Amino acid sequence: MKTRIIRINDEIARVAAEVIRSEMSDPRIGENVVSVMRAETTTDLKHCKLFVSVLGDKEQQEETMSALSKASGFVRKRIADIVNLRQTPAIQFVHDDSIEHGMRMRKLIDEANEGLLPLIDIPLS
Repeated sequence: MKTRIIRINDEIARVAAEVIRSEMSDPRIGENVVSVMRAETTTDLKHCKLFVSVLGDKEQQEETMSALSKASGFVRKRIADIVNLRQTPAIQFVHDDSIEHGMRMRKLIDEANEGLLPLIDIPLS
């Protein structure tokens, strides 16, 4: 991937996260923890997928994703105001469950380790 696109992706993700966190007033978004994980912009700068993680149950996630999709025009305009690009890409929000997956894996590892802890305390001599 070209260095320019990488820098643009990083900047768009940073600005979008700030806009979502501090400028959006939709209660469906504000009540949940929304993290912008990454941005993927096409080389022609016409489209950008923003991968977001939403903590909460399935219904809360769906409501938040719906609210974000409806607010994509606002987010695009704010990105255009802040990031100096000739053309600001159309924004598409995509749900990313990597944080949830990591939390589930951590829980499984912790549960598996619980049974092993007494074995660790046994002296070997």
